[in-house]
Amino acid sequence: MKLNLLQRTNLEMVLDKTKACDLSFEEQEKALKNLYSSFEIKLINAFSIDLLDPKKIYHIKQIKKVAIDYRLRFLDLKYFKNNLPNSAHIDIKYLEKIHNTKLSGFKIMAPSVLFRLEKADDPLLFAPLGNDFYYLVHKWGNDLHPLRKLKMWPFKNIWTLLLLILVISFITTEIMPMTMFTKSPSVWTYWMLLFFNFKAITSIVLFYGFSMGKNFNPAIWNNKYNKT
Repeated sequence: MKLNLLQRTNLEMVLDKTKACDLSFEEQEKALKNLYSSFEIKLINAFSIDLLDPKKIYHIKQIKKVAIDYRLRFLDLKYFKNNLPNSAHIDIKYLEKIHNTKLSGFKIMAPSVLFRLEKADDPLLFAPLGNDFYYLVHKWGNDLHPLRKLKMWPFKNIWTLLLLILVISFITTEIMPMTMFTKSPSVWTYWMLLFFNFKAITSIVLFYGFSMGKNFNPAIWNNKYNKT
């Protein structure tokens, strides 16, 4: 019998935690009311602010942080491979009815494999409010693997990747018998071997990255292209 020792990651809960780190619930609600009372706001969907659930409103920087941490894409609905489930259509129609409006400009946050990306497990459907705020309309599917954030951590930036390569180089150096390279092992030969392993692994990673058109999480989270 297979045991699930680790709890899967619920993206909606991750977004809530990210938002809570920015502002308290009262501060968020106050900021939203001030935003909608401002004449400078650029409305995209004509929502009634009093009927919105503040817990489902997220700023683009909160969405971006989660997308980068878990290597997800945040793209227009037209790039989504699958059809929306009936439950999502029900939620959309419900919002359109109570707000007396027609929603448009939907965005999806999900892993890259769920998008139909242009050549060059847990979707969230958002509707834009304006001024970089988005309303979570619907969530469906399975939660993310509990280790996905850890797995995607090396791709956050160049420094996290280099740190991983350095750790792998240390492990490789430790398990390689020094007597294969010299009859009299020393600290100097150890560091030379470590440097050689680091260069070799870095070269392989760079070759793979360039040849496959891979990039770091901050560069792809809202990019519609398969290779960047």
